[in-house]
Amino acid sequence: MIPTDVGAAPLERAGLPTGFWGRAPNGERGASHYDDVADRDARDRMDIAERIAGMIEPALTDMGYALVRVQLSGASRLTLQIMAERADGENMTVDDCADISRAVSALLDVEDPIEAAYSLEVSSPGIDRPLVKPADYERWAGFEARIETAMPVDGRKRFRGRLIGLAGDDVKLRLDDGNDAAVPLAAITRAKLMLTDDLIEAAQSGKPI
Repeated sequence: MIPTDVGAAPLERAGLPTGFWGRAPNGERGASHYDDVADRDARDRMDIAERIAGMIEPALTDMGYALVRVQLSGASRLTLQIMAERADGENMTVDDCADISRAVSALLDVEDPIEAAYSLEVSSPGIDRPLVKPADYERWAGFEARIETAMPVDGRKRFRGRLIGLAGDDVKLRLDDGNDAAVPLAAITRAKLMLTDDLIEAAQSGKPI
């Protein structure tokens, strides 16, 4: 499906729709069915996003960009967000976003992976960027991050602290209380850097991180 409009504006992460209420065996609307539909919808969108990432990443690499994240969100109106950065470390410009939009639109017109109408938006990750790939936790070690998990890890689902790096399949971070935590990569649903003074200083210095 050709996107209904193409933009180059930044997009904040939007929540996935949580499905709808179905009929429980007793005739009442049941939360379990509601959750099942939400989970299935989220998985379907993740599958589509992964497929699109595989389609467009080689082209973006050839153009001199690094793909950060592909995300499909929205309820009545879908939005496909392509988050990318320049491979040379320079700041993304509006022209960069427009070039990526044109390239991605051409690829999606051929493959047509999204059945419904959607809007395409291209953005840069920004300073407080999402952490998506395992290598991100090594690259940004020493900076503060917030991590959320799908299931409790040591009795909690939200973590905030300074990244230490990876230890096998776990993300290590030093929590605000001084204790260290190990969060399994497989359990992480959302992670991003925190906008702190040292992160801003590093970004303004222009040094590769």
